[in-house]
Amino acid sequence: MFDNVAQLLLREGAVGVMPTDTVYGLVARAQDQRAVERLYNLKQREQKPAPVIAESIDQLVALGIKRRYLKAVEEYWPGPISVIVPHSINYLSQGLGAQPFRIPDGLELRQLLKLTGPLLATSANLPGQPVSVTLSQAKAYFDDKVDFYVDGGDLSNNLPSTIIRIVDDAIEVIREGAVKIN
Repeated sequence: MFDNVAQLLLREGAVGVMPTDTVYGLVARAQDQRAVERLYNLKQREQKPAPVIAESIDQLVALGIKRRYLKAVEEYWPGPISVIVPHSINYLSQGLGAQPFRIPDGLELRQLLKLTGPLLATSANLPGQPVSVTLSQAKAYFDDKVDFYVDGGDLSNNLPSTIIRIVDDAIEVIREGAVKIN
């Protein structure tokens, strides 16, 4: 599904739309500040940092996330659970000092992430609109404003990731999604 073109474009600073382990995502390399800023502008997203997906905890540590924060949540990965973790990469968190991180459970996606590094990956939609579960829906939102599209078929049976935060050893559900937390 993911060809060399998508990988090369991402490594060169592109912003694109592709299937994630949940729904279609608007993606950019997390290490590329210009691409991250462009993604946030396209998404019309302010003061709401997008999730970062990575191939491994080691990739997140290399990005600048402290291992001690990741150690507490590694039991949830790989899978469709995004965990809000504090960090100091301001352009990535929009200055808020924390954002969701996830290690997806899709082999092809993780192989791509191994080659590109972590990706900022937010649902391919505009604020208040339904998430894209088909490529045509994503194209209706972003048309030629993105650099590439990867078709992963109909994802309508998938749900967005569940987003949680751990506060004093208790799990706080921010957004219920693919995984139900009791």
